Formats: sequence, C-alpha cells, structure tokens
Amino acid sequence: MAARLRFLAKEARRDLTITVIVLVWIGLALVVDATVEVPPPWEPVRRILLGLGTWGLLVGMLLREAPLVRAQTAVVVVLATAVEYTFSPLLEAYTYRIGTVPLFVPPGHGLVYLAALALGRSALLRAAPRAAVGTTVAVGGVWAAAGLAGVPRPDVLGAFWFACLLGFLIWGRSTLLYVGAFVVVGYLELLGTCLGTWAWAVRDPVLGVISQGNPPSGAAGGYGWFDLYALLGAPGVLTVARSARQRAQDTFVQFTVRREGVAPERAVDAVE
Repeated sequence: MAARLRFLAKEARRDLTITVIVLVWIGLALVVDATVEVPPPWEPVRRILLGLGTWGLLVGMLLREAPLVRAQTAVVVVLATAVEYTFSPLLEAYTYRIGTVPLFVPPGHGLVYLAALALGRSALLRAAPRAAVGTTVAVGGVWAAAGLAGVPRPDVLGAFWFACLLGFLIWGRSTLLYVGAFVVVGYLELLGTCLGTWAWAVRDPVLGVISQGNPPSGAAGGYGWFDLYALLGAPGVLTVARSARQRAQDTFVQFTVRREGVAPERAVDAVE
C-alpha cells in the first residue's frame, strides 16, 4: 500500500511538472518573440531557434510517454498545423505579427495538448473532478456572457465555442482533458493576444457576420475538437505504424535470408 501511494505521489508530481514546464516555455517563447529585438539579419535565426527549441522540448517530453499519447499528440500537431495555415495566412480569421505562422506554433500545439492531458490526469484534478468541471463551466460561462454583452468587444464565436466545450464536458469520456485544455488554452490565448503575437479579426472571414473576441472567450471549446480527433484517431495511427514497422522487419528478414542463402525459420506468432 505504501509503495502504491509513493508511486501515485510521484506520478502526480510528474504530471504537474509537465504542465508547469509547458506553461513556462509558452510564456518565454511568446515574450521573446514579441519583445526581444535582434538585428534584421538575425531575425530568421531567432525564429528558427524558437522553433527548434519547442520541437526539442516536445520530443523530449514524448519520450517518457506511452505510444498512445505520442500518437494522440501527433494527430493534434498535424490537424492544428493544417488549421493554422488555413485560418491565419489564408482566411485571416486571426493574423500573426510576423505575417505568417511562427515556426514554434506547430510543435506548440503538441505541447498544449500534452499539458492539458497531464493536468487532466493529475491527482489534483482527479481528487475533485466535479469541482474542476464546475469551476470551468462557471468561469467559461462568465467569460462567454461578457463577450455576448460586448465586453471588451462583441464575441459570438466565443459563446459558440463555449457551447462546444459544454458538450465535451457533458458527453465526452475524457472530461478532465477538456478542463485541462480550458486552463492551458485560455492562458495561451490571453498571453499571446496581450503581447500582440497574434490578433483575432473583428468578424469571421467566412460569413462576415459572426463577431470574434480577441481572443474568443471559448477558445478551449474550439481546441477541444483537436482533443476529440486525437482520442479517436490515435488508435488507428498506432495500428498503421505497427503494421508499417512489421512490414519493414519482414522485408529486412527476407532480404537477409536471400543474401545469406539461408532458409528462413518457420514463422511464429508474435505475442504482445
């Protein structure tokens, strides 16, 4: 029993450490990107270093995660990157200060997902899940209501995304993941828009009639779709990856057998 308690305490510290590290890195990356001035010839170097640093942190953290979590994170990075380049430089639903998507943003989405997951599975939230969900609904509801009232500016999109968040909290199987996403994404959006790293358009670029806050109040609800697709798509990604790895191993064995002129051993079913 004592060993079990020590293990749970270690896991709790690990999950909260992951969340804190990601939040600190996001803050540092955004502050450096927005405030640290370098001579024009060195500006691309700064962007590349921020991107490489973010990728390095993401890969380093994923090395200690289960294959399923790695697959989930990969799904989020791919989907989020496609959305970024569609809705920022193409549709201009929001625009970055540098005019395009910064290099640290794609891996940053992976870190956001990992931090939300770590916070959601932490002992801190699992000890009081109802309180965590209730606090999320209360804070998010007040924020969305303020946007509908035009404070600080009209925000219908935020209210719609908050409704999405409610749906995830009511019907989703990973409720605390969406609570974690509300905390991490809210922090990210408020800090990024405050520093001027990106800014949301006053109205949506598709219909032109839906008002948007800067940032939209329910941004975590929009981000929740990435989380949902990650949970649904990761098992398939793992299956494909394992099949590809098995085919590569079989091809290597056949090549070796043909080269050495040795008869292959009888196949034996693999047991996981």
